[in-house]
Amino acid sequence: MALVEDIEDFPTDPCRQYSSKMTEDERQNMSQSFFYGIGMKEDDLKKPFVGISSCWIEGNPCNNHLDQLALWIKQSVQQKGMNGLRFNAISISDAISMGTEGMRYSLLSREIIADSVETVTECLHYDANISIPNCDKNMPGVLIAQIRINRPSMVVYGGSMLVKEHKGQIRDIGQASELYGQMVAGLITNEERIEITKHSSDCSGSCPGLYTANTMAVAIEAMGMCLPNSSSIPALDKQKQEECFKVGTAIKHLLIKNIKPLDIITKKSLENAISAVCAIGGSTNAVMHILAVAHTGNIQLEIQDFQPISDRVPYIGNLKPSGKYFMPDLHGIGGTSVFLKHLLDNGYLHGDCLTVTGKTLVQNLEKVESLENLRQDVIFHVSQPKKTKSNLKILHGNLAPEGSVAKISGKEGHFFKGPAIVFDSEQDMLDSFKDDKIQKGMVVVIRYEGPKNGMPEMLYPTGALVGANLSQHCALVTDGRFSGASHGFIIGHVSPEAFNGGPIALVQTGDLITIDVDNLRLEMEEVSETEMERRRGSWTRPPLKCKHGSLRKFARVVQSASKGCITDYEY
Repeated sequence: MALVEDIEDFPTDPCRQYSSKMTEDERQNMSQSFFYGIGMKEDDLKKPFVGISSCWIEGNPCNNHLDQLALWIKQSVQQKGMNGLRFNAISISDAISMGTEGMRYSLLSREIIADSVETVTECLHYDANISIPNCDKNMPGVLIAQIRINRPSMVVYGGSMLVKEHKGQIRDIGQASELYGQMVAGLITNEERIEITKHSSDCSGSCPGLYTANTMAVAIEAMGMCLPNSSSIPALDKQKQEECFKVGTAIKHLLIKNIKPLDIITKKSLENAISAVCAIGGSTNAVMHILAVAHTGNIQLEIQDFQPISDRVPYIGNLKPSGKYFMPDLHGIGGTSVFLKHLLDNGYLHGDCLTVTGKTLVQNLEKVESLENLRQDVIFHVSQPKKTKSNLKILHGNLAPEGSVAKISGKEGHFFKGPAIVFDSEQDMLDSFKDDKIQKGMVVVIRYEGPKNGMPEMLYPTGALVGANLSQHCALVTDGRFSGASHGFIIGHVSPEAFNGGPIALVQTGDLITIDVDNLRLEMEEVSETEMERRRGSWTRPPLKCKHGSLRKFARVVQSASKGCITDYEY
């Protein structure tokens, strides 16, 4: 039996409940005229309208192939008797903008993507949506839009790039972030930096480690919103084209059965996504994105709900940045389905959750090869995990009353205590490397980089610490975010953020900070409440770093990282 059943007949309702308002109403002559203007025939107006939203841009290898995937999907949709209508959402590139003011637009792009997919679908009365994301904020952006419209929908992940050897070493984009620190520390020359940079990414696809895009792809597959193994098939693999040509059958089935995103995305399916992220060792960004997805679907989920799952689920992924392998290696052992089946068979997933195949998760995984039958070390057995608990940690304390997020692999240890060295921007911290201000034993604090200032990712600061061989000897605390490629003793998403007067705004260089992972605490030590009140009384909110335009609008509405940085809350 096929994974997705093909059904020939299209009932009028519910398959065309939206487009029929434009194609059958005798008052909608302008609408119908424009449909003829794009080349439709009279019979086409009797078919469902399926919007195909691609996050294609030419200037980013993560996304520059998505136009081809959109074309294949359109052909698949047309072959199944529907109108496939392509349109674009935006995308930015975290890797290109990292370490610059442009990075402040990264989180904002999630909202623009969600808004654009929602806007086109609602305005043009499409009956269904197929979205093709492939970079960090693309993933939650399209998913949030699909929940908002709540019409038959699915995601097709664009796929990760392949990794290649250069002079006997595997290179990827995550390593490129560490080159500056290595050069400043005298470990490599500028010529070597340039040479390695040239070979760190040289084909289409998302960053190949378990960074944010691949983390969210795995989460989306675990929650049932894409076809099996969509998250692990590489961008340039022939199976990605094969997947695209299965999509027509899948979306047709969803239309006929009227299966909508909120039939699939439930509290249990979100718990599956969290479990998968925890088990595979995914990016900390998944926390705020899954919180935002839950909010959009009116599903009760709080930041503190992540920790019990993290404590229960073992860490079994052996993928970069904390492990050895890349996403194409997971594809090589049978894909994400093998990983999910192993979790399901050992009681870590809800198998009765519906998916876009029209079947439950357990039905999708029924014939997948068991991990026990494979000779590999990409995914460890739950009985012999890398760690008995996930490395995703939610820390609270007087420095983070609303919470903070850490990804502690264990190589860094579970406890760090040291004097703070405080910077009011990412750039100030990077500039300090030239003056050797950061010494072993310090807790680096980077603040005023929270949601109100765009919440950029701190990959260059963490990369600089790694490159300078300080990551084992320093910790980093910020109200900003981290890239999925970041690793070390790092705590982000500190809430409330400094701009809103959170305790992180009151830290001074020399204050003692304790990070106690086992007890989930982030504390500022030896500073009395009286002293904190004195500092609070003298604190003045600095100007926003975002002066105008879309960032200024974002700053006015964005909520705390502990709430997923949502923007569509009730006023």
